[in-house]
Amino acid sequence: MSPVRPRPTQAGESPTAPRTNVVVAVLALGGIVVSLMQTLVIPIVPELPELLHAPASDAAWAVTATLLAAAVATPVMGRLGDMYGKRLMLLTSMVMLVAGSVTAALSDTLAPMIVGRALQGLASGVIPLGISIMRDELPAERLGSATALMSASLGVGGALGLPAAALLADHFDWHMLFWTSAALGAVAAVLVLLFVPESSVRTGGRFDLPGAIGMATGLVCLLLAISKGADWGWGSGTTLGLFAAAVVVLIAWGLYELRAAQPLVDLRTTARRQVLVTNLASVAFGFSMFAMSLVLPQLLQLPRATGYGLGKSLLDAGLVMAPTGLVMMAMAPVSAFISRTWGPKVTLMCGAVIVAGGYGLSIVMMAAVWQLLVASCVIGAGIGFAYGAMPALIMGAVDPSETAAANSLNTLMRSIGTSTASALAGVILAHMTTAFGATRLPSENGFKTVMAVGSGAAVLALLVAVFIPRRVGAGESPVGEAQVTEIELAQPGA
Repeated sequence: MSPVRPRPTQAGESPTAPRTNVVVAVLALGGIVVSLMQTLVIPIVPELPELLHAPASDAAWAVTATLLAAAVATPVMGRLGDMYGKRLMLLTSMVMLVAGSVTAALSDTLAPMIVGRALQGLASGVIPLGISIMRDELPAERLGSATALMSASLGVGGALGLPAAALLADHFDWHMLFWTSAALGAVAAVLVLLFVPESSVRTGGRFDLPGAIGMATGLVCLLLAISKGADWGWGSGTTLGLFAAAVVVLIAWGLYELRAAQPLVDLRTTARRQVLVTNLASVAFGFSMFAMSLVLPQLLQLPRATGYGLGKSLLDAGLVMAPTGLVMMAMAPVSAFISRTWGPKVTLMCGAVIVAGGYGLSIVMMAAVWQLLVASCVIGAGIGFAYGAMPALIMGAVDPSETAAANSLNTLMRSIGTSTASALAGVILAHMTTAFGATRLPSENGFKTVMAVGSGAAVLALLVAVFIPRRVGAGESPVGEAQVTEIELAQPGA
C-alpha cells in the first residue's frame, strides 16, 4: 500500500493562507447547517400530530425517517465520494438537504413530511466528506485543527439549533423552520461550489449495490428496533423480530463483503485494531453526547414545583445548551495541539476523562441553571477533544483513497451510540417516575441515573481507547497497516 502523502504546500502559501481558511470555513459551515437540521424540528415534535393531522405514533415517523435515512446514507455517500469525487457527493448531499427542507416546508400532511425529513437525513454524510476533503486539500500544518473543527461542527449545530428553532417556532409559522433550513443549505451549497476544490484522490471501480442494499436493510432493522422498541414493547414480536433480522442480515452482509472484489465497506481495513477500537470508542462517545442532550433540556423545563425542575421555557433551555457547542468549537485547536504533541490517542483518553467528570458534576450540581451550564460546558469540552481525535486516528490507519468511507463509518458508529442513548434513557426515565398532580414525571433519581450511565459510557470509551495501538513511525508500518507519515497525528507510545 502506498504511503500517505499530504497535499504539498504551494510556493508562498502559509498554513493561514486565505484559500485554506476559506475552504475550512465553508466546510465547517456545511457541517453546522446539516447538524442544525437535526434539531430544527424539536420544538414542534409535541405538536406534530395536530399539525400533520395524524396519530402521534404515525407522526413520530417524521423523526424516525431522518434517523434511518442518515444511517444508510452516511457510509454510502462516503464510498461514493471515494469513487467519484468527495466534492461532488458533498454537493449532492447539500442538494438533498435543500430538496428535503422545501418538501417539508410545503407539507401539511404526514406523507410529504416523512419524505422531506428522509431527504434531509440523506445529507448526513456532509461532515465525514468534509473531513476527507480536508485531508486531500489542506497543508499538513492545518489538518489537525481543521478536522477537529469539522468534527466539532456536529455538536455546534446541534447546540445552536435548539434556541434558534425555538425562537422561530415562537414567532413564526412552523413552516418557517424548514424554509430557514432550505435557505441555509442553499447558501452552503453555493459556497462549496465556489470555494471547495474537487479532490483527485479516488479509488474508481464499480459501486457495490448488493452490499449497499444489504447494509441498508441490516441498519434499518437495527435502528428501527432501537428507536421504536419503547413504543412497541421491548419484548414484542416486532421488536425482537427486527433485532433478529438485523443480526442475520448483517452477518450475511459481512460474509458477502469479505468475498466482494470491490466491497462497499472494506471489512479488512475496518478490522485493523486502530480503526476498530476507535469505532468502538465512538459508539460510547456518541452515547455520552446524546445523554446530555436528552436530560438537561427536560430538567430545565420541568416545573419548579417538582422540587428539581427549573421551570424554564424551551427557548431558555436552548440558550443554556448553546454555549456547549461553542465550547466544542473552541476546543478544536486545543485538541489538535495535544494530538500533535502527544498523539490523538492521548487526546481521546483526555476527552473521555473530562466527559466522565462532567457527568459526575451534573449529578451533584443540578439545582440551578448556572450549575447545569457549567456541567454541560465541561461535557462539551470533553466531547470536543474526542471528536477532534477520532478523524486523526481513523485517517492514520487507512489509505487516502479510503478516507471518506472510513470517516463515514466512524460517523455511523457515533449515530448508533446516540440512538442507543435515546432508547436507554427513555426506558430509564419511563420507569423511574414520580407523581405530579394527575400525571407522572421522570424523577430526580431517574435523571441522575441517566447521567451516571453517561459517565459510565465515557469511562468505557476510556478503557476501550487504551487498546489503540502504540505509535508506529514512518517507514515502520506493520504488514497490512497503512503507512503513517508526517501528515498523520501519531499515536503515543503504549
